[in-house]
Amino acid sequence: VQLQASGGGLVQAGGSLRLSCVVSGSSGRLAYMGWYRQAPGKQRELVALIFITGSTNYLDSVKGRFTISRGNTENTAYPQMNSLKPEDTAVYYCNAKSLTNIESWGQGTLVTVSS
Repeated sequence: VQLQASGGGLVQAGGSLRLSCVVSGSSGRLAYMGWYRQAPGKQRELVALIFITGSTNYLDSVKGRFTISRGNTENTAYPQMNSLKPEDTAVYYCNAKSLTNIESWGQGTLVTVSS
């Protein structure tokens, strides 16, 4: 199973970015897909999750600013990040877990928000 993440970059505060994660390979249906982030000197934290049911979970600090959605298939997830703040600066990691409990991680993509 491979997760391909993309969409990071440099943006000014108040701007927007859309990340993308595509899962390939055989893992069966996915229970959820999500994004985590890790800022320098900080622990990795969950940013957003979308479950097979379509329900979502968000980190409190991104609620109302970030929206995660799926593409045409269950194997893609797109967090739309609006009203970005400098404190959103981090390496963002895509994560997925199959219904058979196989968990996979993508490579990180750097998001830098300048003030």
